[in-house]
Amino acid sequence: MDLIAHWLGNMPDFAVPFALAALGLIVSERAGVLSLGAEGLMLVGALAGIGVQLAVHEPGIALLGSMVAAAAVSVLFAAMVVWLRVNQVIAGLALVFFCQGLTGLLGTVLGWTNQPVTGLDALALGPLAQLPVVGGLFRQNVLVYLTPLLFAVVVWYLNRTVPGLRLRAVGENPQAADAAGIPVLRTRFLAILAGSALVGLAGGYIAVVSTKLWIAGMTGGRGWIAVGLVIFARWSPWRALVGALLFGGIEALIPQLAAAGIGLPQYFVLMTPYLVTLGVMVWVALARQGRDETPGALGEPYLREERR
Repeated sequence: MDLIAHWLGNMPDFAVPFALAALGLIVSERAGVLSLGAEGLMLVGALAGIGVQLAVHEPGIALLGSMVAAAAVSVLFAAMVVWLRVNQVIAGLALVFFCQGLTGLLGTVLGWTNQPVTGLDALALGPLAQLPVVGGLFRQNVLVYLTPLLFAVVVWYLNRTVPGLRLRAVGENPQAADAAGIPVLRTRFLAILAGSALVGLAGGYIAVVSTKLWIAGMTGGRGWIAVGLVIFARWSPWRALVGALLFGGIEALIPQLAAAGIGLPQYFVLMTPYLVTLGVMVWVALARQGRDETPGALGEPYLREERR
């Protein structure tokens, strides 16, 4: 029971980065932009968060810095895919490699590597935190509690507001959206910035809140898992949140098994999240049964003069 209690208590902390990164990808891909640069943007958010935290010692400001830094770097990606119409797959992969090199260089030159910082304190929700076994679920940092609220806001924005419906229209049929007077390129550009800010927040959470230090490549492929998670969720934020809990639960279980004395081969442990990702992708492909919920214009560049 102690193992289960610790596992449940740690699950939200592991799930939040997946959830935030997937939510950011959904925002940009709903506008028709295929975003494969999540791994790089998470690294930028992680490094920026640590840098700001070392400077001001305020986790909230550090996480905001993570969002701003990732959004700023994504301007390069947005300019390439929106206005220059560079292939979105190639641009996304190039962004990952660029961010990996940039963060590794800056982290070393600025001396931020392995510098411990103070993160967010846990906030207990009164008597709920004293419940047996599940009490750990109610002793989390404030960002864990805010994540479902953030999902609710994004769902409301995409489904209940005029700008959100326009964003989805651009992702489904940019030609029709343009004919209706919606600025397609500007909508896509802003969607990339907003989505990238959420991805950067995921990276900042890993560095500032979870590990409380910076190490080169510390995201460990979580950005790629988030890409798979979006496909698993079929671009639905709520399904993405459930999927994030699934992946977070798997990651949280591994150290608990080790602490309980259950020996696992090191390389098996390292490959487990990706093995689950492959399994989920296969399941999605088999369960789809002809239905395609992919945004209609995902990955397609748009030039106003072109007509189909």
